[in-house]
Amino acid sequence: MGHVTDRPIITFVVACYNSSAYMDRCLTSLVTGADDIEVIIVDDGSTDDTSALADRWQSAHPGVVKVIHQSNKGHGGAVNAGLAAATGEYFFVVDSDDWLNAAALDEVLLRLRGIIASDKDVDLVITNFAYEHAATRSHKIIRYKGVLPRERIFSWDDVGPLGPFQNLTMHSMIYRTQVLRDAGLVLPEHMFYVDNLFAYVPLPLVKTLYYLSVDLYRYFIGRDDQSVSHDVLIGHLDQHIAVALRMVDAVPLPGGAHNRWLASYMTNFLGRVLVTASAIAVLDGSPAALAQRQAMWDHIERVDPVLKATLMRQFFVRGANLPGTAGRNIAKAGYLLAQRIYRFN
Repeated sequence: MGHVTDRPIITFVVACYNSSAYMDRCLTSLVTGADDIEVIIVDDGSTDDTSALADRWQSAHPGVVKVIHQSNKGHGGAVNAGLAAATGEYFFVVDSDDWLNAAALDEVLLRLRGIIASDKDVDLVITNFAYEHAATRSHKIIRYKGVLPRERIFSWDDVGPLGPFQNLTMHSMIYRTQVLRDAGLVLPEHMFYVDNLFAYVPLPLVKTLYYLSVDLYRYFIGRDDQSVSHDVLIGHLDQHIAVALRMVDAVPLPGGAHNRWLASYMTNFLGRVLVTASAIAVLDGSPAALAQRQAMWDHIERVDPVLKATLMRQFFVRGANLPGTAGRNIAKAGYLLAQRIYRFN
């Protein structure tokens, strides 16, 4: 990568669709006074005051904040536009209703400057994130202590076993921008849950990692219209399945991963996404939803029967796909228990 002084350290991409009520908090948390960052606001066909507000931010912070206005393409289309325009060495997506912790961001920027100055390639920087739940005003922080080596460059061979809710997510992953481009990452447009593709497809190109244990990202949960709200999840079962199958098709496992541990992690992560899709079909309970679940697993069987068998050996995957009414009741109870404990929607 080399010592770089003429490019921003990091590009923050903020996808905005009718976000005028809350985007100021997000953007305020990004514009820290540093002149070596880049904030790209993607106005994704908004119909409220988002467009004008984005332009005001650009005028107030010339050279730091940039605005892209485009017709509505969904979250994936907005991230694609941001990635195409990004000039930073690193790339981080921040949803317009979320925000970053100021002290943690200062530490991240300091560490990224050091990494760039060291002439050492780090493909992925990982930080902690917090679920900020609106209804209860509570939060739950997801950390990777004891699992990832701290504050040194490491490889997949150095990673310990992750807990069931310690998957790497879009909110914890700061990719080197070139890794995403080399991966040919293009997210589907007009589709929810594409963050799973973002957190999964580029991984075989990630050789070096760095974990900074700061609680950077604050993930706001609890609005009724969010893609992770209970009713919206059920209503978009088809999109959950579509994303899961794109993950299956994107990287053949285990051969598509360059490392045995990475192949295991990706298989487990894929299993978690498939568990979610299966559980949502059970929560819906309609014959059509259960048929969609079966069709998903039939596709995996056709593409890679060995992968399906491997996935079905995972405890959570088996539990979400037990046969009969009793099996579906167990799957539903397991999902609702996890929801109460981890408050992920």
